Amino acid sequence: MVAKYQQIADDLQSKIKKQEYPTGSMIPPESKLREIYQVSRYTIRQAIGVLVDKGYLRAEKGAGTYVLDPDVPLAQKATKTIGVMTTYLSDYIFPTIIESIEEVLRSKGYALLLSATHNDPIQEEACLQAMIAQGVDGLLIEPTSSNLYNANIAYYAKIKESGLPILFLNAYYDMLDIPYVSLDDSSAGELATRYLIENGHTEIGLLTKLDDLQGKLRMKGYVRAHEAENITFTADNIATFTTKDQKEVVKAYADSLVASDSAPTAVVCYNDEVASQLIRQLQKHHYTVPKDLSIVSHDNSYLAKVYQLTSVVHPQRKLGQYAAEQLIQCIEKQKPLQSKEFSAELKIRSSVENRS
Repeated sequence: MVAKYQQIADDLQSKIKKQEYPTGSMIPPESKLREIYQVSRYTIRQAIGVLVDKGYLRAEKGAGTYVLDPDVPLAQKATKTIGVMTTYLSDYIFPTIIESIEEVLRSKGYALLLSATHNDPIQEEACLQAMIAQGVDGLLIEPTSSNLYNANIAYYAKIKESGLPILFLNAYYDMLDIPYVSLDDSSAGELATRYLIENGHTEIGLLTKLDDLQGKLRMKGYVRAHEAENITFTADNIATFTTKDQKEVVKAYADSLVASDSAPTAVVCYNDEVASQLIRQLQKHHYTVPKDLSIVSHDNSYLAKVYQLTSVVHPQRKLGQYAAEQLIQCIEKQKPLQSKEFSAELKIRSSVENRS
């Protein structure tokens, strides 16, 4: 049996094709459609969502839902707006990335539609639907929980098939053939680990995130650096966490370092936020960095400066500018999007003790 929302979508689509709702006009408001079809608001929104995805409608917040020309490919229905989704909007590396994207878009006459998923697939789906409904010309997206499967992958595949340009930021879903712009995270993890080895550390821990692809790739670099130097590492020195249990795992890791008689002398941290959390936990035990523990982290954020962390530099501004420029060239010149990984560089500060 065909779902009610699909029946309504089919009926509306038929009316659009028959020009009962001409191109450029507005369909009746939700309240009127609920009265016509005798269904809930949710069912009406589902039906409208189907037609938005198919390129028959465009919803404009606060204005209404407009009829588009169904014979014009979705990617050609220009609104001069780019959708930008990140996992977070907090004062970390994201504001600089967003700012650099916006600078490029503004210079080219484009507006930016911004949202955050909080690394939650359910919120990611809602953000995607909202942006498609707004009729954006392209998407710049930091994928949510990029190292895990989620149902939105099918949605992304559908967007790609529609011809709407999409470019991933910082990470990607490796089961999808969609271009991305990121730091070379595997080389970043290797660079961080090698620096510790060069400073005489052979017992090196790792504290990394595993629901995001960056964490897995940085672990790969950690392993590669040990193998290159023929140094063994133990599972006891490695701790992994997810978005939901990060604080708890960092605290437990700090407690284990203090309690162990054979604790590592240095740790590679997933990013500066994790490193700063680890330092604060260690300070409760009167441990200091780098005297009691050396640390190298990733991102070179403001936290790296506050805690004087040696940290892999994240190409925030370059990444944002490059991504925006690539997307606009794709939209305006039909230039194919291509993946790019920025080389890893290390900013040296005082968080590593030389034990050579």
